[in-house]
Amino acid sequence: MYLTEYVATNWILILVLLGFTVSLISTVFLDKKTIGSLYALIAEVFLLSIAVFAEFKLAEGKGYISLRLILMAIRYSATPLILLQILMTIVRKQRWFIVLPAVALTILDIISIFTGIVFGLNDNGKLVRGPLGMLPFIIAGLYCAYLVLLLIKHGAKQSMELVPILFFAFAFASGIILPFIIGSDYAQVFCSTIAVSMFVYYVFSILQLTKRDSLTGLLNRQAYYADITSDPELITAMISVDMNGLKTINDNEGHVAGDEALATLAKCFLRAAKSRHHVYRVGGDEFVIVCRRSDESDVMDLCSRIRSIVSETKYSCSVGYCYTGVGEKCIDDVLKVSDENMYAEKERYYRESGVKRR
Repeated sequence: MYLTEYVATNWILILVLLGFTVSLISTVFLDKKTIGSLYALIAEVFLLSIAVFAEFKLAEGKGYISLRLILMAIRYSATPLILLQILMTIVRKQRWFIVLPAVALTILDIISIFTGIVFGLNDNGKLVRGPLGMLPFIIAGLYCAYLVLLLIKHGAKQSMELVPILFFAFAFASGIILPFIIGSDYAQVFCSTIAVSMFVYYVFSILQLTKRDSLTGLLNRQAYYADITSDPELITAMISVDMNGLKTINDNEGHVAGDEALATLAKCFLRAAKSRHHVYRVGGDEFVIVCRRSDESDVMDLCSRIRSIVSETKYSCSVGYCYTGVGEKCIDDVLKVSDENMYAEKERYYRESGVKRR
């Protein structure tokens, strides 16, 4: 009876978690550690849904006060802990003290079972908030805000990358705000909210990864062809960049060293680029930067920044650009001129440096 009722109440959650699990089994885009963390999150959300269901079933009666308090402690502690784990899964490099608020709240929730400092039950079995009753919501809100800020900082180079982040923020903000609007009944759909938001972000991340070059993290050739057909009239310049001496590095030091060189250059390009500059790896050591709504001085400044930043490394590259007014030239023609200017600089590099071109 209880099993049937649990399944009926949480059927959408169960389907989302099963779909998430099946997707993880077949994914090839994520490393084992990330996949393991996501499996753990799926299990935790599932177990939390059972705890919440049991808590609300027990609330229908008048007994089991101690057990209800234990289940409430689990529910209040789980939200910040799950948010913390999501934070550490998506953005791994975190300072150790980021765990302190969640751990402190868990300890206070355990203490509250006996003291009511965070929550308690009155004689009628109704929830009573203690002096620290708002603390679970405050800590969850802080984790949510911090997670969104980190996602924007680490991933939102383009406007479309903000969409899943905003959805993520909205989903978790609802878990903090809606209990005060709907009441405690919202706790029964909170697990579904977490599961759906995690799955949506995961799907979007996988779609983004299919547009990325696995070695450098830059947008790939397929993304380049797709993007230049989107509002091409807004493209005002193209920059062609080619690494100097990659074949020499591969021949003398090995392909691992060559891969390291390409990855290093990619980081340089990303440092130099701004939100209106989209960087693509379109070949082995060939890169293209598409500039939208950029004037010529902005494009020239970008080329200068690339040269300056790359000069800080042990590698070098040749840069050429072609500037055009808004929609004034065919994109292919712009790229052709950009390539020609880049190859002219490459010829000068080999001629002036005395390095043999191989």
